[in-house]
Amino acid sequence: MSEFKDFYDTLIENLDGYEGEYAYFINCGPNLFNLLCDLLSQKEISREMRLEISAAIAYYVAPDDIIPEEIYGPYGYIDDIFVSVYVLRKVAKEFGYEFLQDLWKHETDVKEVMDDCYDNSLELLEDKVHAVLSYVGLMD
Repeated sequence: MSEFKDFYDTLIENLDGYEGEYAYFINCGPNLFNLLCDLLSQKEISREMRLEISAAIAYYVAPDDIIPEEIYGPYGYIDDIFVSVYVLRKVAKEFGYEFLQDLWKHETDVKEVMDDCYDNSLELLEDKVHAVLSYVGLMD
């Protein structure tokens, strides 16, 4: 009988200790994915917020997203990270960063990680931000 791997493990394998350009925040992708998944088990999360969280999770597995990993390798996670933090900032706005920190399984400060990932991914995406948010259905 074969065992299924958790998608978090797949993300870790895909990055495999990536040390290239933008590694300082690209390697945060699996942990942000995990945080999104953990949020779905929280009873406080509304139906509407669950849909946005689910959209961000789904963006990680979408094969033909705006910057596909199959073509760009680890660099292709920049748009995934942006979508994750975009949604996580909405959660933080509603529940506070302490709520997220309690779910965060790392020693680092979740707000600092999110701010760094958001600023860097936003800068790198430039004119693709609208396309990314439209693709996943998160445009305001």
